[in-house]
Amino acid sequence: MQPDQNAEALLDALEKKAGDYEELFASCSQGTLLALQEHFHLGNAEVLKAATAMPGMALRGETCGAVVAGIMALGLAFGRERADDLAAVTRTTSAARKLCKRFEAEFGGCNCRDVQHGIFGRSFKLTDPREGMEFVKADAIKKCRRPAERAARIAGELILEAQSGRNSGLPEAPR
Repeated sequence: MQPDQNAEALLDALEKKAGDYEELFASCSQGTLLALQEHFHLGNAEVLKAATAMPGMALRGETCGAVVAGIMALGLAFGRERADDLAAVTRTTSAARKLCKRFEAEFGGCNCRDVQHGIFGRSFKLTDPREGMEFVKADAIKKCRRPAERAARIAGELILEAQSGRNSGLPEAPR
């Protein structure tokens, strides 16, 4: 396999794993993050635990947990460890904006309610138990694998591009 074929195979596997984990956890944030953690050797179980309440920002319909998880993975890959490392802040923020822009182009926004509207034709108030049950009955656990898959793939593409120094517009990431 050529390097681009290897990257494509890795991204395909990453995307599938994120969807599988989203269904297993019934959590777009944890499914996305765990797939990225495993594929890129990022963080640990404590980081995964931190993503527990991230879907829709505590189910409030705000930022999609898959987007949050992708940004968390970018932070783990590119983020700063010292207060004076402004290059890492720039690198990470630039990558996060690219992830958001690509995700928005596909799903119409980065908010959970926007993503839901695109998938289900409506959004659900997940803090309301009745609407939460409607969400589950609408096969949400299976249908929400797509945002998890795409956020993981986009974050993975950005990490690979930065590692290889190709076309991402990001400074090269540390290896």
